[in-house]
Amino acid sequence: MFFGSDSICLPSLEWLYTQSEERWELLAIVSQPDRKQGRGQKLKANPVAEYARDKGIQLFQPDKPDEDLLQFLEGQKVDVSFVMAYGHFLGRAIRKASRLGMVNFHGSILPKYRGASPVETAIACGETETGVSLMQIDHEMDAGAVADIEYVTIEKEDCASSIRMKIGEATVPILERSMVALLNNELEFIPQNEVLKSHCRKLTKEDGLIDFELSAKAIYDRWRAFKTWPNTFCFHGETRIKVGRLDVCELSLAEDELNLPFGSVILKKDRLRVVTSNGLIEILELQKAGGKMLPVSDFLRGYTLKDGDLLKGKKCTPLLV
Repeated sequence: MFFGSDSICLPSLEWLYTQSEERWELLAIVSQPDRKQGRGQKLKANPVAEYARDKGIQLFQPDKPDEDLLQFLEGQKVDVSFVMAYGHFLGRAIRKASRLGMVNFHGSILPKYRGASPVETAIACGETETGVSLMQIDHEMDAGAVADIEYVTIEKEDCASSIRMKIGEATVPILERSMVALLNNELEFIPQNEVLKSHCRKLTKEDGLIDFELSAKAIYDRWRAFKTWPNTFCFHGETRIKVGRLDVCELSLAEDELNLPFGSVILKKDRLRVVTSNGLIEILELQKAGGKMLPVSDFLRGYTLKDGDLLKGKKCTPLLV
């Protein structure tokens, strides 16, 4: 069985379904219930539930994993259950119901970045590599023994959505290497090194507020990490401005700019640069409430932002706890 609710699951699901032949059967999928979305508030299935329906695979969508699901697992004598981005805590009875237990694909190189936001946190922390780990599910979050890791490169232009796609695809080589051994109960799981562990917390909307006391590189890394959600924004006076695109500026501060406070605007020929604790960021797209996301040159034609103005953010809360 497969427990999942996000498009990151689709490559592993597709492999399990198409490669089964006579070796195994993808018996059922467990996913989040359909949710109301959009302006019309119409019920919409998540990508995993859509996949199950499209392929005719038995689908469970309980509000929470329940007794009926447990009875199905036990009654069907499920050999192994996979979990990836499911979105619910799974109790001990559910975890132990499969003959060979329950294994999880976690989107980091464990024991680093255990927790709720491994992809975003790795990018925001400036990592150049991450990965996906096949691990046993334990009572402590993401602390189970690890059987295999597939590594993924984080390029300069990568954001959370592109890394999620890479991580989803990286589950397939792990399955190719490990599936037969897993079903034969021959796959070796090695305990994590607790000395090297780190935990990342759940993101909040406030994480998108720029901290201009960070370096230009750190602000850029957080922008691409939070591009999908919670986005990146700052304040000009009381006006909240959303940042669509930004980059690290290669120019250095001029002598008369060295003492400008962090967040100071430097405007030259419709190019908007902002002072940070180390270097300049160049903002390329902006949007005010009720407006459209616009290139800076177009935005400045309808919004007054002067050279020397101060953009405000706040000191960021650490992502690692």
